[in-house]
Amino acid sequence: MPEIAVILPTLDERENLSPMVERLTAALDGIDWEAIIVDDDSSDGTADEARRLARANPRVRVLQRIGRRGLASAVIEGACATAAPVVAVMDADHQHDPALIPQMLERLEYADLVVGSRFIEGGDADGLASVRREKSSRLANRLARALTGVELSDPMSGFFMVETARVRALAPRLSGIGFKVLLDILSVSPRQLRVAEVPMHFGERRSGESKLDRAVAFEFLVGLYERYFGRIVPTRFALFGTVGGAGVLVHMAVLALLYPGMTATFWKAQAIATFAAMTFNFWLNNWLTYRDKRLRTVPAWVRGWAVFCAACAVGALANVALASFLQMRGLGWVLAALAGIVVGAVWNYALSNRFVWGRV
Repeated sequence: MPEIAVILPTLDERENLSPMVERLTAALDGIDWEAIIVDDDSSDGTADEARRLARANPRVRVLQRIGRRGLASAVIEGACATAAPVVAVMDADHQHDPALIPQMLERLEYADLVVGSRFIEGGDADGLASVRREKSSRLANRLARALTGVELSDPMSGFFMVETARVRALAPRLSGIGFKVLLDILSVSPRQLRVAEVPMHFGERRSGESKLDRAVAFEFLVGLYERYFGRIVPTRFALFGTVGGAGVLVHMAVLALLYPGMTATFWKAQAIATFAAMTFNFWLNNWLTYRDKRLRTVPAWVRGWAVFCAACAVGALANVALASFLQMRGLGWVLAALAGIVVGAVWNYALSNRFVWGRV
C-alpha cells in the first residue's frame, strides 16, 4: 500500500502531466507513493495522456469525471479513492514544488495538517500574475483567518497535506464548491486543527492558462455562509437567489431607462428589461454561482443562455399562477406574492442546475 497519495486535480493540463510525474518520481525517491489524477473531462485530452502515463508507470492512477467539475470536489473524490493513509493536494501546473512533500510528510507527525505557504519567511508568491493578485491573495488570507480561527499565513493555499481518514470523515460536511478546499476543511472541522507550515516558492505555470480569476475573492464569503447557514439553505441556492435579487435591480434600472423616455410602450420596455435581467442573471451565475462548472465556449454559453431564459420563463409562469391562486383563496397579496417568488426561484434553480450547468 502506498504511504502517500498525491492528488492532482486537472482541467486542460495535458502538457503538464508528464513533467510533473517526472518531478514526483525524483522528489519522492525512497517513499512509496501514488499519483491520482482527477480530470474533469478535459477537452485537450488530459485524461488520455494520464492513462498513457499510467500504462508506463503503475504509480499513476486516473479518475476521469463526466458531468462534474470543480477542484474541491475533485480533491474529495481523490481522497476517497485511495487506500494511502496520507494525501497531498497540489496543482498539476508546476506552481507547487513536489520537492516539499518529504518535508511536509515529516511535519505531519506533529500536526493535523501541513500547508505550503507563500507568505512565511523563506516563501514567496513570485508566480502570481500581478501585484494586484498578490495583494488580493493577502487580503483573502486575512479574511480566511477570521473565518476559520486558525492562525495561518496562507490559508488560501492550494498545496497541503492531511491524513486521508480526516478528509473522508469531513467529506459529508464539505461543500465541494469552488477552489479553496483547504479553507473548507479548516472551517468545518469540529475542532481546531493543529496546522504546520513550510515555506513554498510559488512558481510560474509551466503550460496552459490559469483557471482562477477575480471570482476567487468570493471564496471566503462562500465559506462564511457555508459554515453558518449551509445546512439550512444550500450554498449554491443561496448564491442563485442572491443573483436573482441583483437581477431585479437590473430589470428596474433598464425599465426606468426605457420607459417612458425611449419608448412609450410599456410592454416593449418590460420585455427588453426582462431579457436584460435574464442575461445578467445568467452571466453572473455562470461567473460566480457555477464558476466550478462554468460555460466557457461561445456555443456552450449561447445554448446555456437560451435554456436559462426558457427555464426562467416557465418559473415566472409558475410564480404568477401560484400567487394568483393563493390570493384568490384569501391569502394576503404580500404573502401570496412571496410564495410565488419562492416557488419560481426553486423552479429556476432546479432546471438551471440540471439542464444549464448540470451537463457540464
